Amino acid sequence: MTWLNVSFLTDAASAEPMCDVLMDLGALSASIEDADAGTPDEQAQFGEPGSVTTPGWTHSRVVALFDPAADIAAIMADAAQQLALPAVPAWTQDALAEQNWVQLTQSQFEPIRISDRLWIVPSWHDAPNPNAVNLILDPGMAFGTGSHPTTRLCLEWLERTVCSADSVLDYGCGSGILAIAAARLGAGKVAGVDIDPHAVEAARRNAASNGVQALFADSAEPVAGEYDVVVANILSNPLRVLAPAICAHVRTGGRLALSGILRQQADEIIAVYAPYLPLRVADVREDWVCLAGVKA
Repeated sequence: MTWLNVSFLTDAASAEPMCDVLMDLGALSASIEDADAGTPDEQAQFGEPGSVTTPGWTHSRVVALFDPAADIAAIMADAAQQLALPAVPAWTQDALAEQNWVQLTQSQFEPIRISDRLWIVPSWHDAPNPNAVNLILDPGMAFGTGSHPTTRLCLEWLERTVCSADSVLDYGCGSGILAIAAARLGAGKVAGVDIDPHAVEAARRNAASNGVQALFADSAEPVAGEYDVVVANILSNPLRVLAPAICAHVRTGGRLALSGILRQQADEIIAVYAPYLPLRVADVREDWVCLAGVKA
């Protein structure tokens, strides 16, 4: 089957209302993109909750999908009238053929090389290096596929740091990728905790897929005890609040790594953790840092 893909330019204030109205008028989907994407005027829209004070792009593009029988001219005119726009936006439309969407999605995820020794491999791919430590991990609802700079920073730190039989805690485990990597790199007791029960379920499935024995729990059943290695890849705001709890899990002489921290946030996080554990910048990737230290 072939669908109609309709696209037009608008401003940040009108983009979301247009999507809502188009959905009411029969659109099968509607999304907003940065019309300047891929140019020097591209606007990044990311950050922690509350940090993006003016969401949306100055030059926005709305993309909507319709049934091929839809009267696009009438729909666009109706939408413009409902929103009291001064004019009907100029739109383009093209045909979008039915595709194998599962296959198309899978094709976007290739094996990720962390190092010669460590790879992340989707289950539908052959491992590029069968002799490496290959983590079998598919994209899903939980954060952590290895593609984000903060995840890579933590994986690289674990590869440098984890020793045989170390106990490891992944605080805010998401997909469980860091705990699973630690186990595959030789750690002994491995655990993870997350506030999202869906993440805990995903981590347990991923651990089973990798033949890893690990304890994953949500905040209703917190993980207790001290560990040789604790790693937390979250965001700076929760890292500030959780400093006492996270550091309480690091044994004397144990190692801690934190990521999910932008370069300009590093000094503040170091100061927050100073009463519990001295941290320093261990590595930087793009605008993100990994902080690490040893508990005295």
